[in-house]
Amino acid sequence: MRIDKIAILGDGGWGTTLSILLSKKGFRVSLWSASEEYAYFLDKKRNNAKFLPGVRIPKNIKISSDISKIILAAEVLVLAIPSQYLRGVLSKIKREFLHNKLIVSVVKGIENKTLMRMSEVTRDALGNIRVSVLSGPTIAREVANLIPSAAVVASSDPLTASLLQGIFMTDRFRIYTNDDIAGVELGGSIKNVIAIACGICDGLKFGANTKAALLARGLTEMCRLGIAMGAKVHTFYGLSGLGDLVTTCSSVYSRNRGLGEKIGRGKKLKDIITHMDMVAEGVPTTKSVYELSKKYKVDMPITKEVYSVLYKNKNPLKAVDDLMTRRGKNE
Repeated sequence: MRIDKIAILGDGGWGTTLSILLSKKGFRVSLWSASEEYAYFLDKKRNNAKFLPGVRIPKNIKISSDISKIILAAEVLVLAIPSQYLRGVLSKIKREFLHNKLIVSVVKGIENKTLMRMSEVTRDALGNIRVSVLSGPTIAREVANLIPSAAVVASSDPLTASLLQGIFMTDRFRIYTNDDIAGVELGGSIKNVIAIACGICDGLKFGANTKAALLARGLTEMCRLGIAMGAKVHTFYGLSGLGDLVTTCSSVYSRNRGLGEKIGRGKKLKDIITHMDMVAEGVPTTKSVYELSKKYKVDMPITKEVYSVLYKNKNPLKAVDDLMTRRGKNE
């Protein structure tokens, strides 16, 4: 199957980065923005000043707020929309427009109301279609600036996974394949909860010991829930689990870690979100993961404390104290 035209829904940092990457590979790329005004700005200025400042958008990338026009011409449809808005955007798409198209989700999150992963939300909204997933430790700015990076594409069909691997891979963006869609999506989602915890500890001026403990025990929580939900444990030790966890918990560009750091310094969540242009997926995801931990009866103490801080106004230092003084147990 020869692919020529690719549509990317979502003008955030990651959607813009992927459009640039694919355009430079010779694909005919269209980028959709939810805002007609911002689509016009991007088309004229060729700089995503809000979400990816300083990175030039090539002239040959078509930018539009007309979702039907963007989709109709494409053979591959990349979903790069924040998780809490995905279902609403998908509701605007006519199912007949999707005939013979490859659908790839790069969205990280779990829907609050249904507790569905993003590929599940997509199928629920668009019908029984095959959805592949691209995920991993991918800070948009680093990928856009050609810093060597790697990710994984997950699909239930090996041929589709191989095809997508070839589409996205470059000499600076290495792609692996996987058949564990659930594990890849859960890893990319749960790590944002742990990143908020790491950020809180950064804000409280804790050290490397604290972050190492959170990473190790956070990975354990990720594995516990993933196994309970049918994912493969080894997936969480790969790029979309451990890899993404390390990046998101340590990068200065991580929105979720940064949000946690502000909370650790004493700022209120509602005030932080009010002044953010980009979405911190970990906030709604924390609520979903907390609910999933109860549904599947999985012990996730870090997640529980992050939930209490975000949604119950618990003092961050008290949350740390409660984590540290739990009953002793085996690792």
